[in-house]
Amino acid sequence: MAKQPHLLVESGELADVALVPGDPGRVDRIADHCDDARTVAENREYKLVNATYEGRELSICSTGIGSPSAAIAVEELAAVGVETFIRVGTTGALQSEIEIGDMVVATGAAKDEGTTKRYEDETVPAVPDYGVLSALVDAAETRNAPVHVGPIATDDAFYAESDEYVDGWSEAGLLCVEMEAAALFTLARRKGLAAGAICTVDGNLVEGTQKGETDAEELPEKARDNVGRAIRIALDAVTEL
Repeated sequence: MAKQPHLLVESGELADVALVPGDPGRVDRIADHCDDARTVAENREYKLVNATYEGRELSICSTGIGSPSAAIAVEELAAVGVETFIRVGTTGALQSEIEIGDMVVATGAAKDEGTTKRYEDETVPAVPDYGVLSALVDAAETRNAPVHVGPIATDDAFYAESDEYVDGWSEAGLLCVEMEAAALFTLARRKGLAAGAICTVDGNLVEGTQKGETDAEELPEKARDNVGRAIRIALDAVTEL
């Protein structure tokens, strides 16, 4: 099989499980927790690294921002043999009691984006694989790291999340909003594969704070610290899958 056109990898080059952060920089941060890390390919927003964690082989691949970019990553990773996907991302809280730095494990994602609508009717739910979801929750409990567990929203338009949208999501009981999980869950389900997501809160839309407003860097200090905890939880989950 020829190399995939965007990820520049082919069958046999990657592990069967992949951690898929949005940020290419987070690929390196995840790899720092692993052994035998080796860059496989790097193109556009996609950076791919192979590594081992506690003897378990895994791959790490950034997806870039948004569902269109994430869908390309999932399509091409699946084409070369990846069977399980875990998103390790950041998210904006939609409930006042969820604080910056908290972690959320998604039980489903509202499809407020356009990508999945090209694959299926918008009424078909975007839900994670139960085994991956359980592994993430169990790993958090083992590390004594509290996580919020519940439904989230996936949105395309970061700068068009109006008060009306935020209020609607919040009133529906959604915990947070991010930009990739619905595509990840949808494509994995349609392909008979497994996916899950753990995200660290970097702002609270209900309280009026967004990433970058509380720190000179993109993420507030507490969020940066707990991104590391989310990475460790995701890696622990990999060893159980």
